[in-house]
Amino acid sequence: MGIVLVGLLIVGGTAFRVWHVARADERPAADAIVVLGAAQYNGRPSEIFQARLAHAQQLYEQGVAGVIVTTGGMADGDTFTEADAGANWLRGQGVPAGALLSVGEGNDTLRSIRAAADVIKSRGWSDVVIVSDPWHSLRAGIMAEDSGLTVATSPTHSGPIVQTRSTQARYILRETAALLYYRVSKNPADHVNLGL
Repeated sequence: MGIVLVGLLIVGGTAFRVWHVARADERPAADAIVVLGAAQYNGRPSEIFQARLAHAQQLYEQGVAGVIVTTGGMADGDTFTEADAGANWLRGQGVPAGALLSVGEGNDTLRSIRAAADVIKSRGWSDVVIVSDPWHSLRAGIMAEDSGLTVATSPTHSGPIVQTRSTQARYILRETAALLYYRVSKNPADHVNLGL
């Protein structure tokens, strides 16, 4: 009974942290804004990705950082990386090319963050604001901290992933499981069937 209670407390506490960080919006001055990649279709960012990119542009225009780092590799058969699709979209929205840094490596959150962290640290930077979906922010922030960055999170609160309560509940459960998996294994759960 005690083990079950401890397990419920761990899961419940993690779910609460996922929910709590999802509601936060930190905008300190930083070296870079890091946008986590999402699906793109022949160079056109998906609606989910566009919501992240638009939020990153807003932070850039508010002076949070002078550089936006776009992340994400490519799937088999793609001609664009997520990072390049994101950078091209931002350039099309008026963000100067000199303010964009594309890191097109990694096909999951952890590998994309590690690749971006290596590039960021090679430039002598360390302070970043992570932009992703609300429910993804805690896990992404922890992975970035584990990669040696000083992290704040500013999730987008627009796009299809935040529209309905059932969608939100599903993503909170999924991110809770993914974060617990990462904590135990130090591996990404992006391609693991968590039963959710």
